[in-house]
Amino acid sequence: MKLLKKYFLPSDHVKHFYSITPEYLKDRNIKAVITDLDNTLVGFDEPYANDAVIKWFKSLNEHDIKVTIVSNGNKMRVSEFCNPHDIDYIFSAKKPLGRAFRKAIRMMNVDKNETVMVGDQLMTDIFGANRTGLESILVLPVKKKDGWATVLNRKIERRIMKYFDRKGLIKWGE
Repeated sequence: MKLLKKYFLPSDHVKHFYSITPEYLKDRNIKAVITDLDNTLVGFDEPYANDAVIKWFKSLNEHDIKVTIVSNGNKMRVSEFCNPHDIDYIFSAKKPLGRAFRKAIRMMNVDKNETVMVGDQLMTDIFGANRTGLESILVLPVKKKDGWATVLNRKIERRIMKYFDRKGLIKWGE
């Protein structure tokens, strides 16, 4: 059970990405955010950033907090989302492998202890961040529906989340 906590327990958890404010990040000495795209910022079937995402990007930028999207999605999906907002990205990231996380840190020219990963999946986002030595923040998926590749991950994730809930390690509240 120690391995479950080591690899799958996020450093923190919030319901929505936009709850992660610049003040929250600065209080933790975070200067850079790596974020997942699908079901973290928008639904996997939503091609463009909505007002909440745009406002969040702008707020982080105004506080000199760097952002890079690291997604397992394909180039067309990720670039069409990121390019209009001048957001750096890595597509086909193969999360939870660490290579894309390390590349994002190099791209932003920050130390890993100044970087946090934000994502909606324990099996890819949190596991990958924790294996790489990054802080991690789990958010609830923005949609109940997932892409086909995520369905199996969610089944495994539910079992891990039940364990964390029983141990009082993750509480979402009302």
